[in-house]
Amino acid sequence: MRIMIVGSLAGRLGEASRIARDAGAVLEHAETVDDAIRAIGRGSHVELVFCDVALPIADLLDYLRGQRHDIFVIACGTNAQADEAVAAIKAGAREYLPLPPDPLLIAAILHEASRDRHTPIARDPAMLAVLKRAEHIARTDASVLLTGASGTGKEVMARFIHSLSRRAQGPFVGVNCAAIPETMLESELFGHEKGAFSGAIGRRLGKFEMADGGTLLLDEISEMDVRIQAKLLRAIQEREIDRLGGGKPVRVDVRIIATSNRRLADEIAGGRFREDLYFRLNVVNLRLPALAERPSDIPRLAEHFAAHYATLNGVPPRRLTPAALQLLMRAPWPGNVRELENTLHRAVLLAEGPEIGPEALDLEAQTPRMVAPSSGESFVGRRIEDVERDLILTTLAHTNGNRTHAAVMLGISIRALRNKLRDYTLSGISVPPPLAGIAA
Repeated sequence: MRIMIVGSLAGRLGEASRIARDAGAVLEHAETVDDAIRAIGRGSHVELVFCDVALPIADLLDYLRGQRHDIFVIACGTNAQADEAVAAIKAGAREYLPLPPDPLLIAAILHEASRDRHTPIARDPAMLAVLKRAEHIARTDASVLLTGASGTGKEVMARFIHSLSRRAQGPFVGVNCAAIPETMLESELFGHEKGAFSGAIGRRLGKFEMADGGTLLLDEISEMDVRIQAKLLRAIQEREIDRLGGGKPVRVDVRIIATSNRRLADEIAGGRFREDLYFRLNVVNLRLPALAERPSDIPRLAEHFAAHYATLNGVPPRRLTPAALQLLMRAPWPGNVRELENTLHRAVLLAEGPEIGPEALDLEAQTPRMVAPSSGESFVGRRIEDVERDLILTTLAHTNGNRTHAAVMLGISIRALRNKLRDYTLSGISVPPPLAGIAA
């Protein structure tokens, strides 16, 4: 585990850092919160921060939340700093480490943070079988292709594999191929030199170089342009990349994990994905089951999310009632674990009193389900394109024009959805606009 120590190493905090190092952690140091923010902004791949509680720890937590960095923060201070410790926990710090440090407590914090971060919650046989296979292949350097519907936890599984690999002390770097415009994705992956294109005012390292010695996650790789797929194939085969505007190749040592919620065989048949790249990535394939296929995990996941969001929002812990759990078990969960997480987050905020009952779950806000048509509403004779269009526009209307939410519900990328909506608009079909303040 990579840890950043924020504060002076001259006193008790330095002692805590040495204990963490002896426990196997890889350490970085920042004297101030501003120094820590700059280091993380430059791409420092730390997973845990030990921060002196006397520093403006709330500023660091605000920055991490704003940039969506998945980094746990541990506030460190003496018993005389109890007020500062309480304020840090309320601001979002994960734990409080009293100084002088206790080696056993530090070991427990490291173990708990590593377990919470990397181990998927699983009790159902369907998911346990996937975890067993993931553990088996984690210690190899083989490329892994993670498939499954949107929201099944593919990124969590990728981090789990990395944490058990021989590269666990190296960086884990992810890139969402669907979220980055095609014109920028090549630079994002391979980097660029100063002057490579308009606006390139300096050298920039790409994700491949940032992941050197570790793991590179290519999320939703089916959304990658075919032209960039060719360069990616070369990078994987030759273990070297070419920065945009660069004069010579750069050697890289990365393990590739890719994810897709599409059937890549269909993408290959449609000419949208290279078959040779598919074979390079699909050395090991792990299909993550939909939440409906792993029902035994629903109660445990629900309890985990309820506890997590109670802490995050500063509200008392709230227990799920038996009736609420039964309702969760009966729900179809088309959005899978992500949809369940959103439901519990909302329930924690809506619940009144010490328990979360069925009324707080508000399952009416979930994805509308396709029902079997009556004889007068048969799909027979309708073109697939028309049925797809109606489903997309109905879902978009349900989300009040929120494109991102609609894409999650439909199990497609935001880019694919926007392409469909553009085609509909060009064809003269009315498309629901996003409401003011709602993401388009």
